[in-house]
Amino acid sequence: MPVSLSQQATESPRNMDVAERRAAMKLLVAAETKELAGLLAGIGPLPTHENVRRPETGLVMVRGRIGGDGSPFNVGEATASRAAVRLAGGEIGFGYVLGRDREKAHLVALCDALLQDKSRRSTIERAVLAPLRSRLEAERELAAARTAATRVDFFTLVRGED
Repeated sequence: MPVSLSQQATESPRNMDVAERRAAMKLLVAAETKELAGLLAGIGPLPTHENVRRPETGLVMVRGRIGGDGSPFNVGEATASRAAVRLAGGEIGFGYVLGRDREKAHLVALCDALLQDKSRRSTIERAVLAPLRSRLEAERELAAARTAATRVDFFTLVRGED
């Protein structure tokens, strides 16, 4: 019985689950460049890697939909940076970030490749993703608390003239 590409990807010991990888990338792109560099420096010497696609900046077309379900239309262009790296073990990581931060795109690609390496995945999760997750959650809670402080509850008094 033939095996589909999606089954091959999930059965491969190197590949992460798509949802896990998507969640990790969401955290990585939300990080600041210096923060990401500092967290990676904390794990010790980085493995040797080569640039598959050196960091570069370009434009991407942004598309939108009215009401979320209307016909798609071109909103405009946005600047984005991308990079791709390959570890010595063959894992390839990709990094795409909005803006002109090529260093951040490279660091995101490196983290993506390291997460695909089973021997380094737990280290990256503990030393990079967990602190990012904690910081972002604390920022969300602070924003929610500030918003809740400005909440106004409206109520109506009923008169007894019925």
